[in-house]
Amino acid sequence: MSFDYDLFVIGGGSGGVRAARVAAQEGANVALAEEDRYGGTCVIRGCVPKKLMVFASEYSAMVGEAQAYGWDIKGGAFDWDSFKVKLHAELDRLEGIYRGILKNNSVTNYDSRATLVDAHTVALADGTQKTAKHILIATGGWPTVPEFPGSDLAITSNEMFHLDKLPEAILIVGGGYIASEFAGIMNGLGVKTTQFYRGTQILRGFDEEARNVVAAGMIENGIDLQLETNVVSMVKDGDKIRVTDTKGNESLFDQVMYATGRHPNADNLGLEDLGVARGEKGEILVDAYSQTGVPSVYAIGDVTDRANLTPVAIREGMAFVETVFKGNPTSPDHELIPTAIFTQPEMGTVGLSEEEAAAQEPIEVYSASFKPMQQSFAGRAQKVLMKLIVSKANRRVLGCHIVAPGAGEMIQLAGIAIKMGATKEDFDRTVAVHPTMSEELVTMKQPSRTT
Repeated sequence: MSFDYDLFVIGGGSGGVRAARVAAQEGANVALAEEDRYGGTCVIRGCVPKKLMVFASEYSAMVGEAQAYGWDIKGGAFDWDSFKVKLHAELDRLEGIYRGILKNNSVTNYDSRATLVDAHTVALADGTQKTAKHILIATGGWPTVPEFPGSDLAITSNEMFHLDKLPEAILIVGGGYIASEFAGIMNGLGVKTTQFYRGTQILRGFDEEARNVVAAGMIENGIDLQLETNVVSMVKDGDKIRVTDTKGNESLFDQVMYATGRHPNADNLGLEDLGVARGEKGEILVDAYSQTGVPSVYAIGDVTDRANLTPVAIREGMAFVETVFKGNPTSPDHELIPTAIFTQPEMGTVGLSEEEAAAQEPIEVYSASFKPMQQSFAGRAQKVLMKLIVSKANRRVLGCHIVAPGAGEMIQLAGIAIKMGATKEDFDRTVAVHPTMSEELVTMKQPSRTT
């Protein structure tokens, strides 16, 4: 058969654009369809704008620290309107880069929704159809709000970057990294911030000691963190939202943001009629090479709900091209992925938590919690955590968990050593960089506990 394209990509986020670019560089005739903005969740409504908001929110504490160090600095008010203009100008610039990547690599792009007609055909919104030897679905994920009385009053992380004005008081519902990050952002920008989480501690699934340190730091920073609490109902009360919670309390907020989960963005794509299987969460089921049960159809990124991180989607896209267009079957590596959670305090993690490791084998735990020099001098008592999980059997470092300013930067470097299979003795042989917070990773000689 002859096809219009060798590859048709549905979705213009980081994973889809990377796969399209690399396939085109291999000589493939490639097209890509995106119904919204190019750049996807990360660039347009996720990690990039969120990190810029994290930067903005951290300056409020820096003013006090600078004064403690002798600087004659006067605190001021945060100008949301000014920041928002620059924020969206930056997102426009980045979207332009993504479009430029496609154009410069001769990828045909369609600003349109695309759905599957059959194993080799997609339909665009204008009714036209295009054929391709291979189809790659990279449509990402989307935030969800559960249904309850007044749930239509809630916003999600998507809308947080487009607020007309900063609220005076906000409720953030959820205990994952998105909810906890936005709680820190809003609090740092001067918004009275309350966070509800129905569980016993935020950041479920992460190392327990580390998430306890994060939660304590958030509370110390002024966030009203209410655990084992959920929303029962919401109603409009003038310009505010009246929230009734599971403890029987009523409170007024200007905004309520839900971050209680995301679902794979795979509905109404024609998958069911084609026989592409989906899992319990709606994710597209793929094998180790990102191939669905329909041989010509592949899927990568959050729509497959494997490891929902932008760098992982990019790696999956590159592995797809290696497999399909280079003839080198390559399975994306989902083991030992370093991760940063931009809460305040910030957390970085790679490998197993203490709880996961202890359930697997006998371990030693090396843990140090202390006040960092810079903040301690300024009178801020917030503690940091440096933690290593070590196998008793082979001495390999199974996990590293850091709660500290710049934890994300530190965990990227620690992740290299742990991915290479470094042992505790490899860490011990490394000379400390002094004075730094991270030197604790190579100076902890005695385990704080064993299992």
